[in-house]
Amino acid sequence: MAATQTTWGYALSSEEHRPSDMVRYARLAEDTGFGFIGISDHFHPWTDSQGESPFVWSVLGAIAETTERIELITGVTAPIIRMHPGIVAHAAATTAAMMPGRFSLGLGSGEALNEHIFGDRWPPTDVRLEMLEEAIAVIRLLWQGGSQSHEGKHYRVENARIYTLPDELPPIVVAASGDKAARLAGRCGDGLMSTAPDADVIKTWSQASGKGPKYAQVTVLWHDDEATAKKMAYELWPNAATTGQLSQDLPTPAHFEQAAEMVDEDAVATKVVCGPDVGRHVEMIERYRDAGFDHIYLHQVGPDQEGFFRFWDTELSKRL
Repeated sequence: MAATQTTWGYALSSEEHRPSDMVRYARLAEDTGFGFIGISDHFHPWTDSQGESPFVWSVLGAIAETTERIELITGVTAPIIRMHPGIVAHAAATTAAMMPGRFSLGLGSGEALNEHIFGDRWPPTDVRLEMLEEAIAVIRLLWQGGSQSHEGKHYRVENARIYTLPDELPPIVVAASGDKAARLAGRCGDGLMSTAPDADVIKTWSQASGKGPKYAQVTVLWHDDEATAKKMAYELWPNAATTGQLSQDLPTPAHFEQAAEMVDEDAVATKVVCGPDVGRHVEMIERYRDAGFDHIYLHQVGPDQEGFFRFWDTELSKRL
């Protein structure tokens, strides 16, 4: 058992749920006792079978008005191509003003799936990280208030002022899955986010002066029948088994569906805990705690979110 105090969160998958349902699940997460919500920010779902992808910043406004205590973080927003960092700064400032002390801005370098849609070039990893670092600087500049201008390698801002700023600026948590991104997160962020139980990422981040919370998302599919759960995980979340550069470089949901043909249910089940066995869920989650993550949020795949909330409340939370 890891000694680090863990804050438990619930993942709102915008790739799977209608916006009004997401607002309802956010309230259920608060009522069930979760400490925070991580919400994805995509233009596309990973596959057509997931079927949804609302504009997350509209959903955040509704969640702000229907919850009272639970914290929230975007997991994650890419401020590099699809959305100019000035727009992200504006949107995040408004959200933070509506959720005083409850909002954190999770940022990352994104995926081609969402970023290529307006015909922009999808650059290599080093360039994307360079763009992300400059984007973070632009966001922090605009959050200073007053009229601001910026002339950089990738972005230009001219006489821009964000008038509606929160009393407390939100932390910027930076996603990383490799050494270069972890070092960037340590230099520029107020926290770290990842999706793998990789202690080396945390170590690299810490060595680069990284401080703050360490977020990780764990994907599960609770169901009272394991075989059904594995089948659903394969049908709805086959991208869990997509590894390496594919997850960053494939441009459309159709391409992810083609990649999914190369894996089977068992391969997906190594990434997504499937079924009712609380011990297996605990075993997977503990891998993230042992790696050093202290903010862990659980992504229940599929439509049965109420069943997952019951499972969390009656079994899983007690074991953790």
